[in-house]
Amino acid sequence: MNPSHRFGLGLRKPHYADFLETAVPVDFVEVISENFMVPGGRPRDVLRRVRERYPVALHGVSMSIGSADGLDADYLARLRDLVDAIDPLFVSDHLCWTRFGDFQSHDLLPLPYTEEALQIVCDNVDAAQTTLGRTLLIENPSSYVAFDGAERTEWEFLAALCARTGCDLLLDVNNIVVSATNHGFDAHAYLAGIPAGRVRQIHLAGHSRGETLLIDTHDQPVPDLVWALYADALARLGPVATMIERDDAIPPLPELLAELDRARAIAALDMAA
Repeated sequence: MNPSHRFGLGLRKPHYADFLETAVPVDFVEVISENFMVPGGRPRDVLRRVRERYPVALHGVSMSIGSADGLDADYLARLRDLVDAIDPLFVSDHLCWTRFGDFQSHDLLPLPYTEEALQIVCDNVDAAQTTLGRTLLIENPSSYVAFDGAERTEWEFLAALCARTGCDLLLDVNNIVVSATNHGFDAHAYLAGIPAGRVRQIHLAGHSRGETLLIDTHDQPVPDLVWALYADALARLGPVATMIERDDAIPPLPELLAELDRARAIAALDMAA
């Protein structure tokens, strides 16, 4: 990993002016791919201008890598156009499905961790990487239900996916905490089971507590449980690009930069250990 691309923030609309008009102390920014996949217009112009100042990672929410009927060719073509225009640091999406035929859920729905599902996901990742001409990063999801009949744990599924397709991983530490709490598995077993050499990026975010489950809301500061697991993750992974996600109740930029400084401090302690 390029050591100059260590710490970033999600670029969100309330902070466009900050990134265009001031020198924000970040190494990269990440954007939601779908918000910029229409050529022309103000969003693409903003992204072009931001890209002149900072490296940009593209993070998708609608590729539907788990769709049994394959990937949407038009979606991939529009994403390829954006990739060619931006030359992103990373291109990522989630281990989930969002679409079936003409139905688009606009939600990140869980997969059954079976051999059949693994083959479908592998075929779709291969198709995406061929179309995009680059390695895809797959993010571990947060989940609230699990399928009976799973043949692998989530981390075993991801390890097999990487081995078969050559894809890399975006490790969402908050999602591990959320899913581990909801399903009762050991978050440290998850860290131990993923292929460390495949992790290219880490997400840090906050969550909310429902009546019986943790909910991945991205509307809270990064909580202590996530910070602690992040420190453990770095001890296993070494230097990895890290960014803070906030998608709702977005605070002033200095608050997010303070969280990013905490990530830097944890990483520095890990390097000194």
